[in-house]
Amino acid sequence: MKQLKLTGFLFFFFLTESLTLPTKPQDVDDVSITQKFIEDNIGYITIIAFAQYIQEASFEEVEMLVKAMTEYRDKCLADMTLPECSKLANDVLLENICTMEGLPQKHNFSHCCHKADFERKRCFLHNKKADVGFLPPLPTLDPEEKCQTYKNNRESFLNNYIYEVSRRNPFVFAPTLLTAAARFEEMTKTCCEEQEKANCFRTKAETFIQYLKALSSYQKNVCGALMKFGPQILKSINIAVLSQKFPKIEFKELISLLEDVSSKYDGCCEGDVVQCIHGRSKVMSHICSKQDSISSKIKECCEKKIPERGECIIYSNKDDRPNNLPLREAKFTESENVCEERDADQENFMAEFLYQYSRRHPELSTPELLRIAGVYEDLLRECCNTKNPPDCYRHAENKFNETTEKSLKIVQRECEHFQISGKDDLKYHYLINLTKLAPQLSTEELTFLGKEMVTALTTCCTLSEEFACVDNLVDLVLGELCGINENRSINPAVDHCCKTNFAFRRSCFEGLEADKTYVPPSTSQGLFTFHTDLCQAHNEELQRKKDRFLVNLVKLKPELTRVELQSLLVNFTNVVKKCCQAQGPEACFKEEGPKVSQ
Repeated sequence: MKQLKLTGFLFFFFLTESLTLPTKPQDVDDVSITQKFIEDNIGYITIIAFAQYIQEASFEEVEMLVKAMTEYRDKCLADMTLPECSKLANDVLLENICTMEGLPQKHNFSHCCHKADFERKRCFLHNKKADVGFLPPLPTLDPEEKCQTYKNNRESFLNNYIYEVSRRNPFVFAPTLLTAAARFEEMTKTCCEEQEKANCFRTKAETFIQYLKALSSYQKNVCGALMKFGPQILKSINIAVLSQKFPKIEFKELISLLEDVSSKYDGCCEGDVVQCIHGRSKVMSHICSKQDSISSKIKECCEKKIPERGECIIYSNKDDRPNNLPLREAKFTESENVCEERDADQENFMAEFLYQYSRRHPELSTPELLRIAGVYEDLLRECCNTKNPPDCYRHAENKFNETTEKSLKIVQRECEHFQISGKDDLKYHYLINLTKLAPQLSTEELTFLGKEMVTALTTCCTLSEEFACVDNLVDLVLGELCGINENRSINPAVDHCCKTNFAFRRSCFEGLEADKTYVPPSTSQGLFTFHTDLCQAHNEELQRKKDRFLVNLVKLKPELTRVELQSLLVNFTNVVKKCCQAQGPEACFKEEGPKVSQ
């Protein structure tokens, strides 16, 4: 396989990563360039698709499929008139997966292979598992060994990396994983030249992991919105983020761009890696071909070659608000004919309202902009049925301000809690809350969500743009909780918040109490049985075990108060400290362990 030829591209507020394909100036045929990229990287693309669809598959099984897809590519490049060469790439991939001897039965996806076309693709999508606790821990190599392996066989080293990361991130878009692989290789090259290799890998890996995690959360959130609420909510999200990023774009141009952006998600969210790459390339081409009318910040970026072009756009700022843009758009609150204009084309009218409001309010979060659009839509539904509609909707701005004030108070309360409590107490607060709300989730999921809530607040609560930052990141955590598949079910109360209203799910969760339908396990299931592995655990690992203990404790005894739970957590910490200092730790744990629950 050839060197990965890619870089990143950002047009979303959340640093949504896209694939920038190798390009020359604007007159080049982007479709053929994209196709050439796919042909050159068929191996990497196959690994991603297979590992995401069939997460249990071994690396050897993946390599067999890579061989089959490479042979298919070579055959079709030699003679494109062959009947099989007219098929969609993803269909060919799924056919090859289904015809691998014994594989469908071994990994329990035979039922998908009995379906065809869209139904088969949707079945494989639903086969993906967000909770990857069933997979073994990610293999770790000693830095010296890692460098030697890379030096001896670069291709096998990168293939294995892409395989391991892809099956643990089944909903991350293929271009993002390809970009991650390129960054991973850069990191490996740099660190392998350092004397302090271990320190270099440790330092760079943290940034790298956060980068991948952030993109994964955003992509899952947007795809979850698409799957649960349909294309209209996806369109609204994109209107809000693009209008904030490019406030001088004309509405007509925005609608044209949205067609490319929205269609891109069809392939990316369904796991069709080839369609996803084609879609992203089309969006990039569209933006750079209309850069003068879209943004003054990207002109120089679009003149650059790869990889500078994509990196330049990633770090470009939101465009400045046009000088002639008034603080309010009178058309939506002061016109006498608002109801008539809405009735003439409601979808377009509401899209334009969201566009106009978003470009005027760069300080608001995406969820808040969607809430305000929802408040306005409800207000018009009410006002347009009164005798004097203008008198009714003239006070719309007051309604918008009230909505934002409510959201702002939630964020202020959370940030105050963070300032008072500190990171550890804040984490325990969220671990207890989340487990009481959704005890049906796995311990791994709950500890992850609790940690992400703390990350959101520690990242944002000291920033000037505190409100938008917290609201955007907490919304991503709720997206993780709700999941991507429309048929995901946790418990009635949580399901209601996840599926009723995308924009207002934050306030819905604020009002939830402990799940009353939950039946805890009848036995402690070894929760108070401890072993000497606790003494060997380093600080981070010991903290993870402590978090898991707290979550499992809440699952076992959901009726306990926060004070009681934290008291038992202190007991656990004291027992670990006492027994790890004892002459016979195992005997100590056997005696002291059961006392933790007392």
